[in-house]
Amino acid sequence: MRAKLGPIGVVFREGRVIGKRTESWFAMNGGEGVYSYTKNSSFQREAASIVQEMIDEEIANKLDVKTLISSTSNTFRLVDMGCSVGPNTFIAVQNVIDAMKKKYQSQCQSHGTISQMLDFQVFFNDQASNDFNLLFASLPPERPYFAAGVPGSFHRRLFPSSSLHFAYSSIAIHWLSRVPKQVLDKNCPAWNKGRIHYTNAPREVVNAYEAQFAADMDAFFNARAKELLVGGMMVLIVSTVQDGMPQKAFNGRCEVLGSCLVDMANVGLITEDQVDAFNLPMYSPSPIEMTKAIERNGCFSIERMVLNKPTSWIKNPFAMQMHFRAGTEGLIAKHFGTKIIDELFDRFLKKIKEFYDNLESNYEQGGLLFVSLKRKK
Repeated sequence: MRAKLGPIGVVFREGRVIGKRTESWFAMNGGEGVYSYTKNSSFQREAASIVQEMIDEEIANKLDVKTLISSTSNTFRLVDMGCSVGPNTFIAVQNVIDAMKKKYQSQCQSHGTISQMLDFQVFFNDQASNDFNLLFASLPPERPYFAAGVPGSFHRRLFPSSSLHFAYSSIAIHWLSRVPKQVLDKNCPAWNKGRIHYTNAPREVVNAYEAQFAADMDAFFNARAKELLVGGMMVLIVSTVQDGMPQKAFNGRCEVLGSCLVDMANVGLITEDQVDAFNLPMYSPSPIEMTKAIERNGCFSIERMVLNKPTSWIKNPFAMQMHFRAGTEGLIAKHFGTKIIDELFDRFLKKIKEFYDNLESNYEQGGLLFVSLKRKK
């Protein structure tokens, strides 16, 4: 997913222009080319598969499918927020549906009833600039569900009140709704001059990112609290940093990319002002931060929260370059133009090769946070 960003990284609110910049949208690389998200998202797929057994267990043990369905209709509605394009989202929703079917059938059998086959409606959500054409062209032809696309930021309402049974998001909510305005303000202590992220930045910059993430999570949980039925479930898979680890030292790839942009400014390929006006809108929270955000909302019970240490690593520098390019190229091109992209990522690859061992060690500070929530009464 996805941030809604202006040409120099400033976000605009729901169709309205703030200041003099024009609105634009950012999504993962579309299409099926060599730099596409489709071709370079195996890491996200592996990450989601790590927690699949826990999702199955949560549905089997915590979700009262029969009651949820009987209180509305025979249709079970679920959403993947920040779906991007296939195939990852199709695998994820199919796994959820399979678990739902098993739970519904077991509940009906235990009550001595004959179950009518459930209908499933799946909503695929991402920013409006997401490649929905490819998404729908790639839908499994024999899918056991009705599919619909829902464009828009998951930091706001997307669905009618009490209309969803299950919400899912995997490695998406680390994308902020906007770059913190303080890091772009030359008169603010948090001005992030010469950097594009909070990695190894002053504490004021880290604080600005933390505050933006907290505000985004408040909006996210407020929206989902209205959309989910009481008793409905939400599962989040979050890119995270372990409790107690210094936030500012976590994402080395961002720091490497920033240093490449600085080098390009030094030789006149871009300007220093362009670099100073660009920041990446991504933040990896700690489990404590996620817990606080959920508790501030108060509408969800935490059924399960598990930090999974990384079990896989992007296997080599070239794979890391392709993975990172698929996720950030659109945002970078919108700000700097398309002409610098190949040069930038060639430089990125060279530096990744040089610092790969340090980046791999840095990666061990993070993990995948599995969060299972239930909508309270």
